[in-house]
Amino acid sequence: MKTLLLSHGAAALGMFLFSSPLAIVIVLSLVIGLFMVVLFGWTSDQKAIKIAKDQLKAHLLAVRLFQDQLPVVVGAYGRIIRGTGRYIRLAFMPLLYVILPLTALIVYLDHYLGYEPFAPTQSFLVKVQATPETLNDVQLELPPELKVSAPAVHIPADNEVVWRVVAEKPGSYDVKVAAGGQSLVKQVVVSDKLEGTSLARLRDHFWERMFTSLESALPAGSPVQSIAVTYPTREIRFAWIDWNWILLFFVLSMIAGFGFKELLGIEI
Repeated sequence: MKTLLLSHGAAALGMFLFSSPLAIVIVLSLVIGLFMVVLFGWTSDQKAIKIAKDQLKAHLLAVRLFQDQLPVVVGAYGRIIRGTGRYIRLAFMPLLYVILPLTALIVYLDHYLGYEPFAPTQSFLVKVQATPETLNDVQLELPPELKVSAPAVHIPADNEVVWRVVAEKPGSYDVKVAAGGQSLVKQVVVSDKLEGTSLARLRDHFWERMFTSLESALPAGSPVQSIAVTYPTREIRFAWIDWNWILLFFVLSMIAGFGFKELLGIEI
């Protein structure tokens, strides 16, 4: 019985950790905070960084102690500038090793933590941007679980057609857009769980696709340039404040990083 209770408890804890955005951000912040500190310590010249920091502290102390002696203060400020440059040079490559994988991780996780899937009965917009000559011929084809709740609105200035759509029940659906003899698909997620969301499917714009899409690019010769849906942004409640997950992650990971730095004795 005790083993069964522990098994159920572990399963419940696992489900909470992987389904609660707040729990994910907290655990991720602790792990990344430790990872950043260890990686920085491993890739940096710790002895040189400690010397550079001690010299900066000495020059700052000189400014305070001899503030009534202008030549000494000016000389100390010059040494502070040179010492800061030396410290930045020593820390640049280790910081680069930390920042590059961290940025890639944040971009990927933003598809899960940055936006919420649509809730059943919640209306949303489907926006299609097409070439001017095909704009009036663009058609939207929906599965039975999705319904158009308002007529299409054409915005010639932006080469865009917009539909308002309502989802009737949870699921992952393919919205089809017909234009220029082609049928193109955009995924729409309706769920009350933590799911990956793809804001848009784009024809070009590689870097924009990296940040907004989990789907493949639209065909190069397609008259449709983008198919987008308006997922709501997610806010995470923590310490009586509603946070964007990236901001909360940076605050918590920095706190965790400084804590691990002191614990492990690593110079940053």
